[in-house]
Amino acid sequence: MAKKKEVSVARERLSPERVLRAALALADEGGVEALSMRKLGQVLGVEAMSLYKHLPNKDAILDGVLDLVVAEIDLPVPGQDWKEAMRRRARSAREVFIRHPWAMALMESRTQPGLASLRYYDAVIGCLRRAGFSIVMAAHAFAVLDSFIYGFALQEQKMSFEGAAELGDVAVDLQAQMQSAGHDLPYLGELIVEHALKPGYAFANEFEFGLELILDGLERARDAEGQAA
Repeated sequence: MAKKKEVSVARERLSPERVLRAALALADEGGVEALSMRKLGQVLGVEAMSLYKHLPNKDAILDGVLDLVVAEIDLPVPGQDWKEAMRRRARSAREVFIRHPWAMALMESRTQPGLASLRYYDAVIGCLRRAGFSIVMAAHAFAVLDSFIYGFALQEQKMSFEGAAELGDVAVDLQAQMQSAGHDLPYLGELIVEHALKPGYAFANEFEFGLELILDGLERARDAEGQAA
């Protein structure tokens, strides 16, 4: 009887939020491929069919999980300097994608953004509009910033090294490959020796440089548009 009561309580407490949180944990552990109704049911202690009472299908789960990820990104707030707001949300988005590396690929395949995603878009566009960007320039700014954030995060995943020692090993291997192939690649060699192998080098530092470059360029574009109007 105790066991039946336990299962009954678990079912009573089942909710869309609880299902999605469990799905998020599964995806973090094994990627999107790990998500299945059967595995979710096992984690939650219920039959897989019970999940359909809360979410209609796997697509709803994927959309919901992605919305939970987007909800973790810091949103701009009214009254905040637009550059600082864009810095904060860019850094936050990068950290979110580091925590959930599977999410970016999922974003490319989903066509039904959830409420958190829509609020995210609205908050970013609103911040730019309040800062004097025209609607067209705000669209440009959003596209450029998001392309940089996502692109950098993808690159960072491919170039993730466990400390300077592993980076050094990779650089040495590259040098050996170039030499054995008989290729003369002096500029790549210079980058490796004079930059990547220097103490304190981290590819992640390039994020701040690129972000500031984009923000300064957007500011100039906004001001030039205002002067031309």
